[in-house]
Amino acid sequence: MKIFTPKPALFLVLAFMLFSCSVQAQDRTKRIGNKPRTGSSNTSFAVTKGHQIGIKMNAGRKMLQLMNLDFGIENTKKEPIGIKVNVYEFKKEQPTENLVKEAIVTAIPSGKSRMNIDLAKYDIKAKGDILVAIEFTETKSGYNPVFSIGLFNGGTYRFQGTEWKKMPVAGVDFNVTVKKL
Repeated sequence: MKIFTPKPALFLVLAFMLFSCSVQAQDRTKRIGNKPRTGSSNTSFAVTKGHQIGIKMNAGRKMLQLMNLDFGIENTKKEPIGIKVNVYEFKKEQPTENLVKEAIVTAIPSGKSRMNIDLAKYDIKAKGDILVAIEFTETKSGYNPVFSIGLFNGGTYRFQGTEWKKMPVAGVDFNVTVKKL
């Protein structure tokens, strides 16, 4: 009576097939930027048209597509605040070219909320260091939205007038879900 004994090559083929199937099933998205936060650590900024707030993020060496921007905010006034999303290449500690080709305009609603802005439909691709920022599209005197922040996480960049300045200690909790290409 002959007993079937599989060949070692057959085991290798089966192992390779199982491995390749599991790799394909892995999620191709990840989150870059700062951790989503809730709680008492926060900072506010005056709402002035053209002023921007953002953080530097590392998108990695391979090209990624930006899927959505998420951050915690509280608008203490009754009126929404108009914003625009910008994504800049970041070179020599300064933002350079804006990678957003079609304006991404939305509004911060009244009250406390987590903003989740869909970026997928704008087909923004990036690699390396980027700066993801929101720009106020209007001036509203007395409006100072409160952003959730973390301490010692890379800082926040502000654009006021003609230049970017870094606030080194506290970083707003901006984070972006990205998809590997």
